[in-house]
Amino acid sequence: MAQIIVDRGECEANAVCEGILPEIFQVNDDDELQIRNEHPPADLLDKVQEAVDMCPKRALFLKRAAQ
Repeated sequence: MAQIIVDRGECEANAVCEGILPEIFQVNDDDELQIRNEHPPADLLDKVQEAVDMCPKRALFLKRAAQ
């Protein structure tokens, strides 16, 4: 099972990830990033990885379980 990890000290909640995958990432009214499902389904992992890669602050990580 994969897990999304957010470095809250680095995250600026600029919503790049939300623009890529709003089903998983959401910036709330307090400008804080919320992860709707920190263990995303396998069919979304490619898009999650895209969001991780596009984060301008490198505040997102995708930890994949060893297989």
